[in-house]
Amino acid sequence: MARHGGRGWYGRVFAAAVGVTALAAGTSVWTAQAGAVGGQHSGAAARPAAPKPVSASIVHASDKGARGVNITIDDGPDPTWTPQVLQLLKENGVKATFCMVGTQAQAHPDLVKAVVAAGHRLCDHTVSHDTTMDKKPNSYQSQEILNAEAMITKASGGVRPMYYRAPGGAFTPYSRHLAASHGMRPLGWNVDSKDFERPGTEAIITTVKNELSNGPTILFHDAGGDRSETVAALREILPWLKQQGYSFGFPVR
Repeated sequence: MARHGGRGWYGRVFAAAVGVTALAAGTSVWTAQAGAVGGQHSGAAARPAAPKPVSASIVHASDKGARGVNITIDDGPDPTWTPQVLQLLKENGVKATFCMVGTQAQAHPDLVKAVVAAGHRLCDHTVSHDTTMDKKPNSYQSQEILNAEAMITKASGGVRPMYYRAPGGAFTPYSRHLAASHGMRPLGWNVDSKDFERPGTEAIITTVKNELSNGPTILFHDAGGDRSETVAALREILPWLKQQGYSFGFPVR
C-alpha cells in the first residue's frame, strides 16, 4: 500500500482536527447513544447494542466472490465532488464504500446522510488523515480513530462506519484491533487508481484496467482537490467493469 505524500489539503484538515481532539473523552458516550444500522429504539432510555467485534485482519475480498469488485471512495465528503460521484454510482447501479475523514463528515452531514440513503457503506478514515499514524503513540491512534467514528456516526444520523482504512495504509496491530473491537473491519486496497496525483483521465483508466488482476478493491478519491479526472474516469470504468462481467459488492466483514 503506497503512502500518499505532499498533500497540502491535509494540513488544513489537520488544523481543523486540533479543535476536535477533546471528543476523545466523549466518544464512548456518543457511541453508546448512536444507533447502528437498523437499530431499534424503544424509548428515550433505550440504548442500541454495541457493535459486534469483527476480524482485525485487513480485508480485500468482495462479498460478490471471485468476479466481484469493491469500489472505495476516500477522503470526503466534498460538496463539489461527492454529489457527482454519487450520481455516477446511481446511474450505473453501483454501491460503494466511502472512507470519510472525520472533519469532512462533520462539515458536511447532509452529504454523509446522502451516501447512507443511497445504500452505500461508511468507513472511518480518521480525523485528520495522518499518514504517519503508525509512528504515533497508541493514545494518538485511538483519538484519531474513535473521534472520527463518533463524528461520522453523528453526521450520518446514527449509522456507524463498518470499516476502518488507515491513511496511506499506515495500519498498526493496535489500530487494527481497536477498530475491529468497534465493529470496523480494517480495509485495504488492491488497485490504487493514482487519481490523487491527477495523472489524466486516461492514465487513471489504464491503471485500473492493468492492475485489476491484483484483487477486487479499487481506490478512488472524492476530495482533497480537483477530482474532475476521477469523475471522468469513473464514467468509463464503471460500465466497462460491468461489460467484463464483474459485479459490484462490498468488502467482506
